[in-house]
Amino acid sequence: MTQNIRKESPWGPLEVADAHLHFFSHGFFSLLAKQAGLDGAAAACDRAGVEAPPADARELAARWAAELDRHHVSRAVLLASLPGDEASVAQAVASQPQRFFGWFFCNPLMPHAAARAEEWLNHGLRGVCLLPAMHGYALSDPRVEEILQVAERRHAVVFVHCGVLSVGIRARVGAPSPFDMRFSNPIDLHPLALKHPKLRFIVPHFGAGYFREALMTASLCPNVHFDTSSSNTWTKYLAPPPTLEQVFERALEVAGPQRLLFGTDSSFFPRGWVSAVFDRQCEALSRLGVAAEDARAIFGGNLLRLMQMP
Repeated sequence: MTQNIRKESPWGPLEVADAHLHFFSHGFFSLLAKQAGLDGAAAACDRAGVEAPPADARELAARWAAELDRHHVSRAVLLASLPGDEASVAQAVASQPQRFFGWFFCNPLMPHAAARAEEWLNHGLRGVCLLPAMHGYALSDPRVEEILQVAERRHAVVFVHCGVLSVGIRARVGAPSPFDMRFSNPIDLHPLALKHPKLRFIVPHFGAGYFREALMTASLCPNVHFDTSSSNTWTKYLAPPPTLEQVFERALEVAGPQRLLFGTDSSFFPRGWVSAVFDRQCEALSRLGVAAEDARAIFGGNLLRLMQMP
């Protein structure tokens, strides 16, 4: 999409693809409202202080496409951010298949979880997202293996959230968040990544506080990638807190530029696409003297390559 190439960056023209954008649809807010004991999506949006999305997911997809146009962003991953809202992202992707990739949150503890995952992968979604701390299971649970087998058969990527998990929109609407940190260590991903060398695993936020453990896992498993999304405030848990430059420096040394995927963690309107995350990461990588070829891989090329792989 040449019209969405950013003409100005420290490395010249740059195609940007966002690997982490939450699609907070009408269906998402309806599900969240039930969890918070509120009467419908409008009440949840009002409580959260965000713009209510249109009921038609295709209209919200068009809104995001226009927002990405405004920021010269070529492609983006849309995350169905609660189990049960897969249809919203599937509709969004189907309406603009040249613009969006769809991934979905999957809870292996739900009845028929593996069959449901296969169904949505058959409907054009491309990634399965596991959140062990949110849904309360260990990655060693046999039901996780069933999901991985489906993902491998369908050539999907597997996103695994590790580390600190804090979902701001849940807090704003008053939804319970009984997350269990016992299930957050990236080391738990190690045996799965070894067992499934053809699967592409993605750990967001550099492991969200488990940076050392995430680096160790990526060092031992060449099929483990990091996404760079959010403001990365997890650095406050390390002593001394590393700068973003230092985080990138370690990640580049251990995983290399081909296994880093740029993301923002954007989610709702009127905030829209969080350009400050892009600006700060550009600054950090520029200060490190990252080559243009590597910057182009991180900011878009790696995601596009993963989505094209069989």
